[in-house]
Amino acid sequence: MALLMSNEPKTTFYESAFAGGLSGAFTRTVAQPLDVLKIRFQLQLEPIKSGSKYSSVLQAFTSIVKEEGITTLWSGHVPAQLLSITYGLIQFAVFEKLIEINQISESHFEKHKHWIIFCSGSVAASMATVASFPFDTVRTRLIAEQKTNKAYRGFVDALSSMVQKEGPQALFKGLTPTLGQIAPHAGIQFAVYKLFTESIFYKMNIFRRRSSTTVKSNLTGNLIAGSIAGIVAKTAIYPFDVVKKRLQIQGFQQHRRGFGKQMYCSGLLDCIKLTINEEGLYALFKGYYPSMLKAVLVSALHFAVYDEVKHILLKRN
Repeated sequence: MALLMSNEPKTTFYESAFAGGLSGAFTRTVAQPLDVLKIRFQLQLEPIKSGSKYSSVLQAFTSIVKEEGITTLWSGHVPAQLLSITYGLIQFAVFEKLIEINQISESHFEKHKHWIIFCSGSVAASMATVASFPFDTVRTRLIAEQKTNKAYRGFVDALSSMVQKEGPQALFKGLTPTLGQIAPHAGIQFAVYKLFTESIFYKMNIFRRRSSTTVKSNLTGNLIAGSIAGIVAKTAIYPFDVVKKRLQIQGFQQHRRGFGKQMYCSGLLDCIKLTINEEGLYALFKGYYPSMLKAVLVSALHFAVYDEVKHILLKRN
């Protein structure tokens, strides 16, 4: 995804949305098992050690497959796909539009380029998050439930049951910490990705894409830049992600008794306080390792697939 200069070919708003949606769908299919592992760790209140329900990535993977079946690794895949597609198409389309608007004054854009990229990424991601958040909440519930003590028959049943029993507001549980994390997360992601693809890799022949002036670094460069951006951004905001997941399962604890202790909290600050008091500061980084594996994979594929689709569209045009 390259910056759109006035003399360069441009994808339309709808082409950017299409590329973003396709990127989100492909990435989600590949990364969903890592997301399941990450969420299971985040929701475990007991210390992560030998003898706990989940003590390592490999042990958790084996335990889930043995006890609940391999399909559990794709729990909540339907809402996860709807989440990724909705998020991807809105995020990239809005981002490209904001960059285009800011480039009306090229001198201003060049002077404040990195700050504009950060802010545009933050705004685009925040809008995408609000639009796709109900899918995220339903996905978390489907992943969190114990398959031997199911609460829902599937995505549609989960969605309708939550609305009927808990009200529509239940679909937005955890939105506040999510917005608190997603704005800086996306801003950092876009800024780091652009820094590497357009300021560092573009100067290296091995990573330069010679057949395009818009998508400036090749697939290898985009994958590496995306991986670095994912690690940096996810590490910066990770505690917010843990708190979000714990808020999303409030009112659902009876379907998780087989996983050990359950947390009951009334809001963002209460959840942070309880987590630190009962489990220690380290608990805010539970699930960090599978999350980092996911962040590397997702961020690399998310940006790289988007850029490849965009490159194909530009060549076709």
